[in-house]
Amino acid sequence: MKSKILAVVVAGLGLLLCSVPMLAHHSFAAEYDSAKPVTLTGTVTNVEWMNPHARFYIDVKDEKGEVSNWELELGSPNGLMRQGWTRNSLKKGDAVSVTGSLAKDGSKLANARTVKLADGRQVFAGSSETEGKGKQ
Repeated sequence: MKSKILAVVVAGLGLLLCSVPMLAHHSFAAEYDSAKPVTLTGTVTNVEWMNPHARFYIDVKDEKGEVSNWELELGSPNGLMRQGWTRNSLKKGDAVSVTGSLAKDGSKLANARTVKLADGRQVFAGSSETEGKGKQ
């Protein structure tokens, strides 16, 4: 009897632990506003190539010459690799131009749609907004 109870508790804990990563994931519409497009040009300061979404950061100069650091969300590393990205597609110091959608909370955060790389190639960012809508 004790072994059955233990088996049920262990199975329940296993199911609970499996659901935790799903709770952390968000939909595009929950965080970003597709009615607020943005184009940013700047210099890459950091790249985070990890699940569930790769991210990179760029320093952007505004009209007054003030520099601010922006966080840009990409698709998953696996999805990006299917689009032709590699871990080295973006490097610190690269000059890039990004189109995407601003965060709803007004922070310096955007979901990238396309990225024009330092070598001039424009690549699809694998973002949540355009998944399932075809490649650009």
